[in-house]
Amino acid sequence: MTSKLPLFLNGEFVKSKSKKTLEVTNPLSQEVLCQVPCATKEEIDQAVLSACDAFLTWKEIPPPERARLMMTYHALLKEHQEELAEILSKENGKTFEDAKGDVWRGIEVVEQAANIPSLLMGETLENVARGIDSYSYVQPLGVCAGITPFNFPAMIPLWMFPMAIACGNTFLLKPSEQDPMTPNRLAELFVEAGAPKGVLQVIHGTKQQVDDILTHPDIKTISFVGSVPVGQYIYKTGTENLKRVQAFAGAKNHMVIMPDADKQRTVENLVGASVGAAGQRCMAISVAIFVGKSKEWIQDVKQEMEKVKPGPWDSPESGYGPLISKTAKERVLSLIETGKSEAMCLLDGSNCQVEGFPEGNWIGPTLFTDVPTSSTIYKTEIFGPVLLTMNVDTLDEAIRVVNLNPYGNGTSIFTGSGRAARKYRHEVEVGQVGINIPIPVPLPFFSFTGWKGSFYGDLHAYGKQAVRFYTETKTVTERWFEGGDSEGANLTIKLK
Repeated sequence: MTSKLPLFLNGEFVKSKSKKTLEVTNPLSQEVLCQVPCATKEEIDQAVLSACDAFLTWKEIPPPERARLMMTYHALLKEHQEELAEILSKENGKTFEDAKGDVWRGIEVVEQAANIPSLLMGETLENVARGIDSYSYVQPLGVCAGITPFNFPAMIPLWMFPMAIACGNTFLLKPSEQDPMTPNRLAELFVEAGAPKGVLQVIHGTKQQVDDILTHPDIKTISFVGSVPVGQYIYKTGTENLKRVQAFAGAKNHMVIMPDADKQRTVENLVGASVGAAGQRCMAISVAIFVGKSKEWIQDVKQEMEKVKPGPWDSPESGYGPLISKTAKERVLSLIETGKSEAMCLLDGSNCQVEGFPEGNWIGPTLFTDVPTSSTIYKTEIFGPVLLTMNVDTLDEAIRVVNLNPYGNGTSIFTGSGRAARKYRHEVEVGQVGINIPIPVPLPFFSFTGWKGSFYGDLHAYGKQAVRFYTETKTVTERWFEGGDSEGANLTIKLK
């Protein structure tokens, strides 16, 4: 009989009283791994009450002690990295190496949480007026909640609860119902690290459980990563209930390819960034814009994509794994069929089969050329191993295409010209910009950011505010802030 995954309430794993469950299946074989319960309203209230009670004492724990908890947790996560990666691979489908990377990026965030005392320092200034001194303190909010997606079941929960808890808050996590075993194991290790009862709760479920979280009066803030429609809903519903909300949503990330780029390196990076993890990454490159004569490289891209073979998580020959579910596969296949009437399909992975795994959610690398911006496949985040290409004559045209797109999560340019790189970085309206790097994800001591329709939070609430990053192969990182009103402010920090 398939086991029922427990909830994590007040420091203990407990069997849910809910009669509604969902099956968690292995994307390779459709084997049922476990059943995940949809928590009852009473169980969510119990979790929040436990978190509220724990907050009263946890907020008084000195930050250095909280940091030491994170140090212990960091060591445990490193010790169990491969075990976590195996659990993740079986329920998500990622290759083992990809899954280890997922876990490791989360470990890096916990490492940052161990530095929390220096991050919580306030400000002081004597004599702000005659005989008057001013002080500011950084204080915890209370009960925080996180709603996380299926595609990074280790990294994204670890983006959220370690930092929130290190800051003195308590946390309620609602992970994806499609791969909840990894987050449960993260909670087990957190207890082993010495976390007090109540500082972390794990609730399972779907929309109803999310709604209960969004409307609960004792939850102060919400963090979300997922699709655009859900992100908009969570932002709207959460703020209507007077909560702070940050919602990272969808993307349509472009790579601009200049004719002076290193051809082989560019092609290899483009293929890896577009079909890696079966394209199920919000930072995947899904559109390549070839400038001028670089369009001659499209055949090389096709040849390189043909070399990538999907397969099981534990095979070193596997380029990537299956899609998360049959529903996800059917959606991507439908979009591929739609695309065939809108553009030229140069490589079609619709009929992909992997020997020994006939029930796997397989889609092979797929390549479209001459894709118009009016097409459905361009306007939609496909979230599969599908790359779209288009050709333009100049860099200005490429920038115009990217800037007209409603999303602004990540982008990159491959070029040998410092002038072109600087122009692109300066003019493109996207939050994270890579220079000769395909997926410019910042390390945890920077903010992860998206612009336009890729993020709902302070950017939408206050207009022009933005935090932006770009990364070059020479390991130069620049960060700047653009003021949100007419007075404005500019701050530039360069690290070499």
